[in-house]
Amino acid sequence: MDIVAIVAVTAVLFAVIGLSEPLAARTRLPATVILALLGILIGTASASLLAMRESEMLTAAAAMIQDLPIRSNFFLYVFLPTLIFQVSLSIDLRRMLDDWVPILMMAVVAVIVSTLAVGWALYPLSGLSIMACLMIGAIVSTTDPSAVVSIFRATPAPLRLARIVEGESLLNDAAAIALFGLFFAFVAFGIPNPQLSDVLVQFPWLVAGGAVSGWIAGRIGLAGLARMDAHPLGQISMSVALPYLTYILAETVLGVSGVIAVVSAGLALNFHAPGTLSPANQAKLNDTWDLLGYWAGGLIFVLAAILIPRLLSNVHAWDLLLVFVTVVASLVARAAILFGLLPLLSRMKLSPKVETRQRTAILWGGLRGAVTLALALAVTESFRIPGDVKRVVGIVATGFTLYTLMVQGTTLRWVIHRLGLDKLSPLDVALSSQVVAVALQSVRENVADTARDFGLARETVRDEAKRFAERVDEAVSIADEGAEIPDRDRITLGLVALAGRERDLILEGFRDGVLPARLATVMVSDADRLIEGTRTGGRLAYLGTARKGFRAGPELSGASFLHNRLRISGPLARLTADRFEYLVALAPILRELHEFIDTRIRRIHGKRVADLLHDLLERRMEEADRALDGLRLQFPGYAEELERRLIRQMTLSQEEREYAALVDDGLIGPELRHALTNGIAKRRKQLAKRPPLDLAIQRMALVAAFPLFADMPVDRRKMLMREMRTVYAAPGTVLLRRGEAPRRVWFIASGAVEQVRPDGILRLGPGEMFGHLALLRRNLRRGQTTAIAHSTLLTLDEAHFVQMLKSDEGLRQAVLNSARTRDVPLDAAALERA
Repeated sequence: MDIVAIVAVTAVLFAVIGLSEPLAARTRLPATVILALLGILIGTASASLLAMRESEMLTAAAAMIQDLPIRSNFFLYVFLPTLIFQVSLSIDLRRMLDDWVPILMMAVVAVIVSTLAVGWALYPLSGLSIMACLMIGAIVSTTDPSAVVSIFRATPAPLRLARIVEGESLLNDAAAIALFGLFFAFVAFGIPNPQLSDVLVQFPWLVAGGAVSGWIAGRIGLAGLARMDAHPLGQISMSVALPYLTYILAETVLGVSGVIAVVSAGLALNFHAPGTLSPANQAKLNDTWDLLGYWAGGLIFVLAAILIPRLLSNVHAWDLLLVFVTVVASLVARAAILFGLLPLLSRMKLSPKVETRQRTAILWGGLRGAVTLALALAVTESFRIPGDVKRVVGIVATGFTLYTLMVQGTTLRWVIHRLGLDKLSPLDVALSSQVVAVALQSVRENVADTARDFGLARETVRDEAKRFAERVDEAVSIADEGAEIPDRDRITLGLVALAGRERDLILEGFRDGVLPARLATVMVSDADRLIEGTRTGGRLAYLGTARKGFRAGPELSGASFLHNRLRISGPLARLTADRFEYLVALAPILRELHEFIDTRIRRIHGKRVADLLHDLLERRMEEADRALDGLRLQFPGYAEELERRLIRQMTLSQEEREYAALVDDGLIGPELRHALTNGIAKRRKQLAKRPPLDLAIQRMALVAAFPLFADMPVDRRKMLMREMRTVYAAPGTVLLRRGEAPRRVWFIASGAVEQVRPDGILRLGPGEMFGHLALLRRNLRRGQTTAIAHSTLLTLDEAHFVQMLKSDEGLRQAVLNSARTRDVPLDAAALERA
């Protein structure tokens, strides 16, 4: 095939991809179904024209299409890495982690169950070995989510539903292809007496090895991209190389799953890029990959569909039975996971609840597509696979794909409609009529002034105002006749709107350069959780979900353990700085929401609901302030650094907007504005680097602020600081257990602890110490000491404490005073003996 023919065929293929979307919109069918139909039509027409040979030009065109170098390796090495990498980059990874249990169940467990179900169902009927049947099961277990996701996003169906399906497909393809590679090796190399246990032993290595190698490749690739921030086009070019190099390295060098490696590399880039790449460059990179993914998905579908007539050329009646058995076994296996395992996980609180109708839509939306055909093509091309296996694999996989596209794909929108997933709830319908009425009333208040400013004729303005007033009256009448919305639902709707406005303010802060990309990503994910949680659980869920953002998570607990036990402080410093930055940035956003309640929500839901929303927002602000105050006590001075940085970022944004306004007014030219904004960009880049949280400096400040050591000479205080350790304790952390032998003394720098003793409960706060009396009296602990607030404590071991006690009169006096306060017999002679 010469270069002119290749260019012509490529142009036609891109034209087909471009036409598929308007055709899909007109026919109300998924775009993948349209692409498959067009591909089948091209393949069938070219084969027919080549057989008839009526026109030399048409025969040449048909031969050109039939001679296209469509090989499985072309799909697996050219298109598949691009397609999977793009999905990994675009998926909302942080929100996907909220639903990781159902996604993992659908992606891995469902693939294994489906593979086994199809394989064992075909084994007694196909005449093939069990390994060949299981290979077919792995081939047909891949899913294509684009059809169902596009329909979910075009309807009022829950966004979470689309997210589960999208996440499932991403990991589903990786798991299915890894399984396929194992079974293919058993069949192709004729391993005698293969055991299923052999597969189960190798499968975890393929998955884990691919995941680890891909994540490492993604981090290395991101480090390289970060050094090219001044060259965005070079950055994009390097990102294109990353999935292909990762795939080839994993498959040919490491012997692990290349698909899983590409998925892992894409997720690593997805997770870490917001804090590493500049926002503008990351936006360009994502836009480029969206286009590459769109092209790859379209081309792989059309080219694979062209092969369908060829793969079905020698189908027999018995083959149709095998296809039918495959369809039934696959649906039963998928239904067993959706309706059996998922509800069980929900009852065990391991998975959020997925409604029955949503599970039904996911079941019917499990379409198969180009990946299934590409794997089937890999089998039919292999000279190592027996001929009877090739024929059955080609027919069953192709027939099954056709069924899912032509039956499930064409009826999916109807199924979603019958399930009611495309309809607004009665509450939303009632709210929409009220929103329209309020909006039109607001427009009527402004339209007369606007028309007068334009200098329009009075008669025309009066006539149009009368016509508009009739529309307003009609909207108000519909709202009055609609269903009455209970206050409880109005509160829920108001909180959802409030969370939505919070999300908008976060994005505005990101666009203005006030919020760093990584922080904005986290805050937007939290706002999305707030919206979804409030929709399902009302105001209690709103407060509970919001409270999770203030709490220290398991990562912080693990980092505290590393710091307190192993003296590894890096993770704790990073996570604490993240939490500081989050709370400092959240405070002004929450304050701005009060104005939104007064100007927007009050007009729709009334004064009583607005007042209650003000109260709920005040509770959130108080909790955020308490959390920030606690961190201020633990790490004095750091919050001030972050607040100064935030003010400077806000000042730069206002300065930039002022320059833009001067350009719009014609007071300065674009050349001068360019020079001014370059200076702003340099200062913004400097501010983008968050000040580091140095725990050693924080410890020095805590020691200096402690009353006992405030008057100590600086050189001696530095020596003391080197001997002390800092312990950060979350509420509920047990610091000293009953019966434990005392080995060190604790000084409370911030927070509070509670001692449960036989004679009562004693609470201690900042400036106090504990553990010293039991140490001096050589007694075992008679009670248990627990942190009851986020606390920062300084500890000193026994030897240094005793040495300091002998030389510091202030410390001796403090010990005696605490003994008298707690009714513990201790005199100066006992101190001398220590």
